[in-house]
Amino acid sequence: MTDLQAQPDRASVAAHQNSVLHRPRRWLVRRWRWLTSMRTAVVLLFLLALAAVPGSLFPQRSLTPSAVARYFRENPDLAPVLDKLWMFDVFASPWFSATYLLLFISLIGCLVPRCTEHLRALRAEPPPVPRHLHRLPVHTAHAVSLPSETVAERLEADLRSARFRVSRRSIPGGVEVSAERGRVKETGNLVFHVSLLALLVALAGGKLWGYEGSILVTEGDGFCNSFQQYDRYVAGPLVDPDGLTPLCFDLADFRATYEPNGTPASFTADIGVQAEPGAATEQTTIGVNDPFRSDGDRLYVTGHGFTPLFTVTLPGGQVFEQLSAPFLPRDSTTFASEGVVKLPDLGDGSGDGFALEGFFAPTGLIQGGVLTSVDARPLNPQVAIIGYRGYLGLDSGAPQSVFTLDQRQIDVGALNQIGEANLNIGESAEFEDGTVVRFDGFREFAALQVSHDPGQVAVLISAITMLLGLLVTLLVRRERVFARIASSQVSSSVDDRSTTVSMAGLALGGNGDIRERLHGLTSSLLGDSQP
Repeated sequence: MTDLQAQPDRASVAAHQNSVLHRPRRWLVRRWRWLTSMRTAVVLLFLLALAAVPGSLFPQRSLTPSAVARYFRENPDLAPVLDKLWMFDVFASPWFSATYLLLFISLIGCLVPRCTEHLRALRAEPPPVPRHLHRLPVHTAHAVSLPSETVAERLEADLRSARFRVSRRSIPGGVEVSAERGRVKETGNLVFHVSLLALLVALAGGKLWGYEGSILVTEGDGFCNSFQQYDRYVAGPLVDPDGLTPLCFDLADFRATYEPNGTPASFTADIGVQAEPGAATEQTTIGVNDPFRSDGDRLYVTGHGFTPLFTVTLPGGQVFEQLSAPFLPRDSTTFASEGVVKLPDLGDGSGDGFALEGFFAPTGLIQGGVLTSVDARPLNPQVAIIGYRGYLGLDSGAPQSVFTLDQRQIDVGALNQIGEANLNIGESAEFEDGTVVRFDGFREFAALQVSHDPGQVAVLISAITMLLGLLVTLLVRRERVFARIASSQVSSSVDDRSTTVSMAGLALGGNGDIRERLHGLTSSLLGDSQP
C-alpha cells in the first residue's frame, strides 16, 4: 500500500475518533438546552405541584407523628408500602428534592440568558423599518402636502406622546420612523420568573435555617426557647441548637370561648415574655391568628386542653399534692381527654412507682357506669381514673410516651392495677392497697408553637413582586409602528410637493388596537381633509 492510499485511511480514522470524542459533549449540550428551556421549567413546576399533593392527602411525620402512627394502626398492610414511597415524609423525599433542585437549575439556566438579552434589548433602538411594509398584517399609505421632515417631526411627537420609543433615520428621498412600546411586558415576565426563583430560594432557606417547636404549657407554668424543653421540634440541617433566641415564656391565664352549639370560637392566652435571662417580663396576649413576634420568632396558640389536679396519699402517710399532667383531647367536639399522671419514686424505699390512667370529661355524664363528656365547656368536670403501682419502665431504655403507660410492664405483671373510680371535683377514692386519691380540680393548658423562619420576609416580598410582574405581563401590550416618508416633486413649483406616508404596525396578541393606532396617526397628519 502506498502513502497516498494510507493517507485517506488515517484521515477517516482521525475524523471518526474526533466524532466519538465529541458525541458525549453534543449529548450533554442538547440535554442542557432541554433542561434550561422555559417549557421544561413549566413542566417541572407542574411536577413539583403534583409531587406536593400526597403531602396533603397523607399525614406527615414532621407535622403530626401521632396521626402517622394512627394511620399505621388503621392500615397495617398499606402503610408500610406507602412509607417506602415516602408518602409520610413527602417534602423530605428524594423525588421531591430532585424535582425541586431540577426546577432551580432550569429556572436559573433559563433566566440568566433571557435577562442578559432583555437588558441589551432595553438599551437598543427600535428595529429598522422593514423593506416591504405592505406585507405586514396592518398597513396603510397616504399622500400629504407637507415636507417629509415636517411629517416625520409630527409623527415622532405623536408617538412619543403615546409613550413610544422612537428612532428616526434618513434615507435617500425621505425619512424612516420606527417606534416601539411595551418592552416592559417582557420585564414583567422576567420579574415574575425571577420572583418565583427567589420564592423557591426563600422557602428553601426557611427550611434550612428555620425551626418549629411545640409544647403543652399548663396555666402557671412556662418554658424557654430550647430544643430540650419542647415536646416535639423540627429543625433545619443548618440550625445551631445553641444559637436560638433566648426567649422565655410564662402562661399566666388561658381563655377559650365557645359558640352556643359548643364549638370553640376563640383561644386567647395571657403570657409573660423575657427577651433574655434576667430581663424584665413583658406581659402580652396572644391568640390563634395573633402571635407574639420577636426577632424573627413567633409564638402561636394552636390548641388547648385540660390538666386535672390530684392529691395522692400513700398508705404510709406520704402526701403528694398538685400532681398533674396534660390530658390530650380525643374528641374535638366534647373535649373528652385521656392522659396519665406518673410518680416514678414513692420515696418509701420500695422502688415502686405510682400512676393514674385517667379519662377527663369537661361536662361529665355517667351512662351505665361509664363516664362520657357531652360538652367542651367545663360545666361539670369529672374524671375516671385507674390506679397502678409497680415498675413504670421509665429507666428500661425503651421509648415511652408521657401520655400513656408502658403496656409491656402491665402484661408481664411488673405494673399492677390497684383500683379505679369516677370522681367529681373534691371527691376522693381509696384503692385496695390503702392509697387515697382526691380530684382537686383542673387547669387549662395551651398548645404553643414557636416558629422561626428567616425566609418569611423574602417569601412575602417575592410573592408581591410575582403578582406585580404577572399584572404587568397581562395588562401591557407590545406594539411596533413603522413609517416610511418619501417626498416626490409633482410640478416645477417648490410648494407643489407631495409626501407619501406608508405606515404599518404590529401588536402582540391581536391587531385591533394597532389599527386604531394607525388610524389616529393618519388622522393627525391629514387633518380634516383626505387627499
